[in-house]
Amino acid sequence: MSDRPLVLIDMAMPDAPLAIVSEVAEVVRYDGDADLDRLIDLHGDRVVGLGVQLQTGIGKERLDRLPSLVVLANCAVGYDNIEVSAATERGVVVTHTPDVLTEATADLTWALILAVARRIREGDALARSGAWEGWSPTQLLGLDLSGATLAVLGMGRIGEAVARRGRAFGTEIVYWSRSARPEIERELDARRAELDAALGAADVVSIHLPLTEETTRLIDADRLARFKPGAILVNAARGPIVDEDALADALESGRLAGVGLDVHENEPEIHPRLAASERSVLLPHLGSATVATRERMAQKVARNLVAAIRGVEPPDRVPEKRESLARRDPNPGTDSA
Repeated sequence: MSDRPLVLIDMAMPDAPLAIVSEVAEVVRYDGDADLDRLIDLHGDRVVGLGVQLQTGIGKERLDRLPSLVVLANCAVGYDNIEVSAATERGVVVTHTPDVLTEATADLTWALILAVARRIREGDALARSGAWEGWSPTQLLGLDLSGATLAVLGMGRIGEAVARRGRAFGTEIVYWSRSARPEIERELDARRAELDAALGAADVVSIHLPLTEETTRLIDADRLARFKPGAILVNAARGPIVDEDALADALESGRLAGVGLDVHENEPEIHPRLAASERSVLLPHLGSATVATRERMAQKVARNLVAAIRGVEPPDRVPEKRESLARRDPNPGTDSA
């Protein structure tokens, strides 16, 4: 390695979009947390930029080992893996990748909604089992989405894209969000409601919220009890927003007709009772998993790294007013949430 400033970038990001980073620093790719820590131990004083994936936690302990760090570029929209306040205190810019994964995540959300509503997992298993005896008028009856009420929790970019698809399927849209969206209300004939009212009105509840202290386990046993009997819950945001023990109880009791999860409370662990249920559809965090989306995310990481290292305001700085949790940092510091 040279004496040039150093940028460490996760190996999982596509190569081509990251080439421009070499214009401002030496680039070294790392593979996993152990490799990242090894490189920080060897070269921490030279590291001016980090390009990290969502599973890599960055809290006070790692930041203290990176005295020259200028920019921390997260390859995700959410940034609950980063202790933003600790980075800000040290003058480190934190960036993320908004906009580019909206449509892919909205598509995946609707794949889950359709799979749960029409009992696709159960149907597929029956068709493969050799036990199917032919068509029956009462076989695997599901939910009509046309005319159903879809509650969107969080009307940001992804929530809006999910709501637009919902109107195409003929659903009525109710939403709960920190900010009113009057233009969406007019365009989609949507209505804003308080959380409990939205949950009680919905046939399908779809979560599109950031993970914060306020939203952690927002959907708990009390909130699940407010769902309409026979409703469906879909979560393609962050796993810890839902109390999975309470969710399993609601599914087993019949309170919920089905559950679709792309994210999980303790990834990569899957809740055993949810995994055992025939009425759950569980995916391994595939929301942005398309080739084009991942390329665009890496492009944003590269542009944010280059801008910040050059002393220019990066295009995708995270909002500093929202503290994230740094839940995954193995040594996040005593005051981490």
